[in-house]
Amino acid sequence: MQDAWKVTPRLTLNYGLRYEYNQPKYDTQGRSFSFGRLTVKEREALANNQWGISAIVIWELAKLAQLGRIDPDIDSADFARALSNIHIWPLDLAVCRQIGALDFRSDPADEIIAATSLAHGAPLVTRDRRIRRSRLVPLA
Repeated sequence: MQDAWKVTPRLTLNYGLRYEYNQPKYDTQGRSFSFGRLTVKEREALANNQWGISAIVIWELAKLAQLGRIDPDIDSADFARALSNIHIWPLDLAVCRQIGALDFRSDPADEIIAATSLAHGAPLVTRDRRIRRSRLVPLA
């Protein structure tokens, strides 16, 4: 599984999850990682904090696999094991309340990701320009 996927012409998904047949690198908490082109602040945030993703990211991965845009076997034990090392933030009332507070509009999945970050005060690592311009969403 890649760690950078072009979801739309304006959205590339980068979240540090790595699925490889060769021996992956691990941090001190046993999480697999690939830092790629991250800023120093993003590297530090990923190295020093528990990783988390919005539940909508799993839906996006399943949809991209269904459309043939990415190759991971989402039914595999390796995929499930990789996700088991990452906290998955649910789509709940707290997140839904934050969607209306966002200071930008985007596709619904991106708004859910940003609202999840806002609801839980979790710094977001993203390349999405709309989210990065937000004055509300905490960025790594």
